[in-house]
Amino acid sequence: MEIEAEEPVPRRSLRQRAGAAGRRALDWLLPPLCLACRNPVGDHGALCPACWSSVAFISAPVCDRLGTPLPFDLGPGALSPAAIANPPVFDRARAAFRFDDVGRSLVHALKYGDRLEIAAPLAGWMARAGRDVLADADAFIPVPLHWTRLVGRRFNQSAELTRHLSALTGIANEPLVLKRVRRTAHQVGLTRAQRAENVTGAFRIAEDRKGWVSGKRLVLVDDVYTTGATIEACARVLRRAGAARVDVLTAARVVDGPFAVHI
Repeated sequence: MEIEAEEPVPRRSLRQRAGAAGRRALDWLLPPLCLACRNPVGDHGALCPACWSSVAFISAPVCDRLGTPLPFDLGPGALSPAAIANPPVFDRARAAFRFDDVGRSLVHALKYGDRLEIAAPLAGWMARAGRDVLADADAFIPVPLHWTRLVGRRFNQSAELTRHLSALTGIANEPLVLKRVRRTAHQVGLTRAQRAENVTGAFRIAEDRKGWVSGKRLVLVDDVYTTGATIEACARVLRRAGAARVDVLTAARVVDGPFAVHI
C-alpha cells in the first residue's frame, strides 16, 4: 500500500518566533487587562465579557443626518425629529456607541487618564460604525485643542483617533488644517446655548491650508458628540472654506429620544 507523504509544515521565520516570544514576555510583564474595568482578559486591547455586553453600540437603523438610533427601519433617508427641527451644518454624523456606562468610562480614560492604548480599539469600532461616511472621504480632520490645553494634556485625543483611523482605512490624516485660535471654557456643565456661544469664533483654517480645503470631502473626528456645538463650529468653518462635504465621526455620542420621522 502506497503511503502518501505528508506535506511539510512550514517553519516559522526567526522574526515570527522572536515576535511570538516578545508577546509572551509582554503578557508576563504586563498581563492583558480589560480596557474598561481592568480585570484580566485574553488579549491586549480587549474588553471583558461583562464590559463588552454593557457597551451600547449604535447600529442601523439610524437617523441619516445625526446618526442617532431609530426605533425601526424607515428606509433610506430616515430622519429624527431633531434633524428635521434643527438641520445640522454638517452632512452626516456617525458614532460607535452611546455615551453612557462603559462607553463613558472608555472616553474619559483616554481623554483624562492618559490611556492612549484605548485609541486604537476605539478607532476600529469607529471605522465600522462610519463605513458609509468613509466610503469616499478625502481626509480626517481632528477637532483641535488650543495650544495651551495641548501643552497641559500633552496630546489631543481626537488627533490620536484620526491617527489610528488613517492607519486602518488608508484615508489621509490632516491634523494641522483646523486650528483652535481661542481658548474656550470647558463645555461640561454648560447649556446648549452656552456651549454654542462658548465656541463661536474659536476655530480657523490654517493660512497655508485654506486653498486645500476647497472641494474636499472631509470627516471631522472627535471623542464624543454631546450637543454638537463644537462640531457645528468646526463644520461651519470648513464649509466656508469650500469643503464639498463635511461628515462627522465620533467614538461616542449622547442619545436623546427614540423617535424619528421619514421625509
